[in-house]
Amino acid sequence: MTELRAIAQPRVASADAERAVKILLEYVGEDPSRDGLRDTPSRVVRALRELTSGYDSDPAEILSRTFDESSDELVLLRGIEFHSTCEHHLLPFHGTVSVGYLPGRVVGISKLARLVDCFARRLQIQERMTNQIAQAVEAHLEARGTGVIVSARHLCMACRGVRKESTVMVTSAMLGGLRTDAASRAEFLRLTSMP
Repeated sequence: MTELRAIAQPRVASADAERAVKILLEYVGEDPSRDGLRDTPSRVVRALRELTSGYDSDPAEILSRTFDESSDELVLLRGIEFHSTCEHHLLPFHGTVSVGYLPGRVVGISKLARLVDCFARRLQIQERMTNQIAQAVEAHLEARGTGVIVSARHLCMACRGVRKESTVMVTSAMLGGLRTDAASRAEFLRLTSMP
């Protein structure tokens, strides 16, 4: 099972991180002291902190407030937009997520969007992020079945390397009843593909 929580790593001081950005600017042949770049190290460090804020989020806490409701039917939230950072090149990837589950416990739909952000706002690969979202829903909502589909464009493929800008990567994770029951799986896939 993929680790659902972030492993707490000691953080370096902001000043050390800013020095590292300054070195990278020098590496590409820039002068970090010129007017347009003077504040860039601190801006980059603040942006990186925001882009990786998911390490400070706990999936169990996000999904802890449930409603005293029951449902025998599929609950689906689709079109959840996200931005993440590829851990291989530190470049963005972005797209949408669909999350469906056969509830054990019912959670507010905004919590599903927060759960996506919890995992997207970390250094990631799309395959792992897809599985982490599904495993968190299954574990914390006692779901009888969980499905997650992620569709994303990766800048590490669009602006470098093979430079294929229109390419979209799609990953899925099906757990429990959405993996084993053909009718439930078909319903999930049909509802996620509707216009």
